[in-house]
Amino acid sequence: MTTASPAQQWVKSSYSNNGGSCVEWAPRTASTTGIVPVRDSKNPTGPTLHVTAAAFSTFVTGLKSEEL
Repeated sequence: MTTASPAQQWVKSSYSNNGGSCVEWAPRTASTTGIVPVRDSKNPTGPTLHVTAAAFSTFVTGLKSEEL
């Protein structure tokens, strides 16, 4: 885990509601490196999880199909 880089542009998940359960990811970093940074929007200076683009895609697909 690492802390957030100021060069990253974070995007909140479209599935996040205003109830505080928000996940953000950095698509520009993902497209240039193949690694998807993910963080908790309530703690923007906290740790960031880095996963491969393939793993992130599988995760999102599982969420959308309600398999997870």
